[in-house]
Amino acid sequence: MSEQLLPICADDVLEAAERIKGAVVRTPTMHSRTLSRITGADVHLKFEIFQFTAAYKERGALNRLLDLPKSTKGVIAASAGNHAQGISYHADRLGIAATIVMPIGTPFNKVKRTEELGARVVLEGANFEAATEAAYALADEEGLTFIHPFDDARVMAGQGTVGLEMLQDVPDLDTLVVPIGGGGLISGIATIAKSINPNIRIVGVQTEAFPAMKETIDGTQLRGDNISIAEGIAVNQPGESTRHVVKKLVDEIVTVGERQIEAAIVTIMEIEKVIVEGAGAISFGALMQYPEKFKDQKVGIVLSGGNIDSRMLASAIMRGMARDGRLGRLRITMMDQAGALAKVTEIVAKIGTNIIEMRHQREFGALSLKQTEMELVIEAKDKTHAERLVAALEEEGFLVDYAKTV
Repeated sequence: MSEQLLPICADDVLEAAERIKGAVVRTPTMHSRTLSRITGADVHLKFEIFQFTAAYKERGALNRLLDLPKSTKGVIAASAGNHAQGISYHADRLGIAATIVMPIGTPFNKVKRTEELGARVVLEGANFEAATEAAYALADEEGLTFIHPFDDARVMAGQGTVGLEMLQDVPDLDTLVVPIGGGGLISGIATIAKSINPNIRIVGVQTEAFPAMKETIDGTQLRGDNISIAEGIAVNQPGESTRHVVKKLVDEIVTVGERQIEAAIVTIMEIEKVIVEGAGAISFGALMQYPEKFKDQKVGIVLSGGNIDSRMLASAIMRGMARDGRLGRLRITMMDQAGALAKVTEIVAKIGTNIIEMRHQREFGALSLKQTEMELVIEAKDKTHAERLVAALEEEGFLVDYAKTV
């Protein structure tokens, strides 16, 4: 497919920028000195988490809604996340009835939030693909206009305004690192970015669990397990239109592991003091996993969304602390005699670590009746601090099993 036959062009993105101007937030692109030091690249962050719905999806949703004829009866979309909220918010603002089909089992908070934004929510299907089929059927039944989350020219053009703003703010970026689910965001960004600077490098990022676009473009079979914290890009079937743009304009697609995504979420939160979802953190995860690909380059990263389940975020934080050695689990074997437990806590206090949890085990286990086992979860400054505690306990004759990783 030639460039002229691609579903969108740079003018479409420029027109979208004028159309949605003032109705979405023009988010900042900011340099991060600390993330640059960590990765060896010159890192610039695009904060799409500052949109009203905390995600870039508003841009494409609004651009598509503004293109509807006045006779439109209503719109319908299939989504359990940011596309649902973008459609709901702007449709309600424009006085357009919106229906969102979500898979059965979608977290209650996402259902409630979408309803609060003014949409009718219908729960159908076990996954995104099944919900999409149900949405198409309901659209035919009720005469509604279906708005695809990524495989739509107006949606793609709207998402491309993210890249336009990044290059307006930092014109000399060498590389843009963009998350890929169905391909709408990277298609729009690549279209405008390559028009402005044909030499700019576009790198797409997918989770190892859902590598559908990479498989399609590279002709590989990576067999992801379909279990990912990056729910916003958990797509098994990339767009028919987006795949043509990606094949033509995207230079490389890399995949990132789940632990690296978790680490990226926590790193961004601790350094930039903002919350990002898995899909929003994965581009930075790519820099952490493949630093040699970006070293000494001026890199633009899209923090595409900040809608993460609170319990999932809490788990990511605690697991991140464990990986860094700030949390440690110690299994301590000691003689079952008076003063043994007190001696352990005395050593913990002397080293300056803190006990978070403690479990004393007598009845279950294969130890001698004269021995007992205690399990501690401790907090330390870092892994070296935790290892000092282990060494101090062992010097006093305790047998310590230190679980160093999650």
